Amino acid sequence: MPAQLAILLCSVFVAILFYLDRNRSVRISRAVWLPTIWISLAGSRPVSMWFGAVPTHGPSSNVEGSPLEATIYGVLLLLGVAVLSVRARKTRRCLLANSVVGVYFIFCLVSVTWSPVPVPALKRWLKDVGDVVMVMVVCTEAYPLDALRQLFTRVALLIFPLSIVLIRYTIMGRSWDADGRMFNVGVTDNKNTLGLIVFTITLGVLWNLRRLLADQEEPNRRSRLIVAGTLFVCGVWLLAMAGSSTSIACFAVGAWLMLTIHLKAFKRHPSRVYGLCLALLIGGGLVTGLGGAELVANALGRDASFSGRTEIWAALIPAARNPLIGVGFESFWDSPNVLIFYHSLTLLGWYFPERLNEAHSGYLETYLNLGWIGIGLIALILMNGLLRARKVLWRDRELGSLMLTYIVAGLIYNVTECGFRTLNPMWIFILMAVVSINCANVGLISGDATASRSSRILTKSNVGNSRRTEWKLGTHLA
Repeated sequence: MPAQLAILLCSVFVAILFYLDRNRSVRISRAVWLPTIWISLAGSRPVSMWFGAVPTHGPSSNVEGSPLEATIYGVLLLLGVAVLSVRARKTRRCLLANSVVGVYFIFCLVSVTWSPVPVPALKRWLKDVGDVVMVMVVCTEAYPLDALRQLFTRVALLIFPLSIVLIRYTIMGRSWDADGRMFNVGVTDNKNTLGLIVFTITLGVLWNLRRLLADQEEPNRRSRLIVAGTLFVCGVWLLAMAGSSTSIACFAVGAWLMLTIHLKAFKRHPSRVYGLCLALLIGGGLVTGLGGAELVANALGRDASFSGRTEIWAALIPAARNPLIGVGFESFWDSPNVLIFYHSLTLLGWYFPERLNEAHSGYLETYLNLGWIGIGLIALILMNGLLRARKVLWRDRELGSLMLTYIVAGLIYNVTECGFRTLNPMWIFILMAVVSINCANVGLISGDATASRSSRILTKSNVGNSRRTEWKLGTHLA
């Protein structure tokens, strides 16, 4: 099939799915399109590459981008800030509830002052602020859970079908490394990037699908089930096509945890969920620490060095010259320290080590940029979300199960990939999880429109029954 015809049919297919997913019973503001576009851009190749620009391999190519990208992100950020200013009361409560996140971003801003490239570092920080702004746009919606469901569906519709078409019918959806090996990249420029955006969004699609299967009263349920089921199949298929071992493992663990939380054994005992998460993390740590790293690597389809990651990690640690505060926000790969790292890899026989621009570990990347203080603040953010999720699991298991899943998946993902970076889907959804949990604990998020509507109907019914009972009793006594 010609590529042009395949793309045309794909567009028609996506339009039909958008129509089938309509839900007129709840009104989601148009502002939700801002985080939809933001996440879709963050999870795909740079805009300039769609117009034929050649990708660069410099240290900052994945963050700074071209003036076109800077303009697009700048406009989206300004529009997001405008939306939050209109919702000033909710925004203020959301900010106060997430003071831990605020402290982290303040430290990142301060670290720009000792960065070797302060101007690029400040630009990256502004984009990182954009991640939080988009998260807050969702959390300050009238019905945040419905907005979140729409967000997952829209991003999946924009990315999944097009990625499949590009992989199957064009060379744009594939790439080759220096050894001539072919990888499926879809709308992204890297197989790991494709795996990341697909795994994070497919978790949300699974969350939608489980709710539609469980709730018989959902409006337009049959059509929306078709959409959710189709997107879930596309997501799993794309994960297999991407071949990103870390993303596949994180999706499997996340999906299992999300579904397990809804079992009867855990519904009345949220503490068991934490025992499950703790056993999962400790078990993984013990297997690795007791010499099982090779078995884990083989299970993920990698060699004992995790595809060269252990050599990268060993070469990076001596290059960290300021262990306490790091070299500055997102600045290590532009600092003179990186030359020590390149020299170490050259001695190990690596070719073109200067093409590397990440540590392949979110924790190590944070240590290089922000030192032990940055590691401590990231740990506080994650612990804040994990500990406060318990109350949310009691009040709203739908929200709590998804957000706890993202935090646990993020903890695992950052072992072998960088997930605490600007414009990274994993970082965006970790922020979404922590901010949503804190907002739910102060009453900003309280169920979706369907639940609220059912609650109001039930309340009116109870009031009516009570009045009829009182009237009958009064008549009988008279």
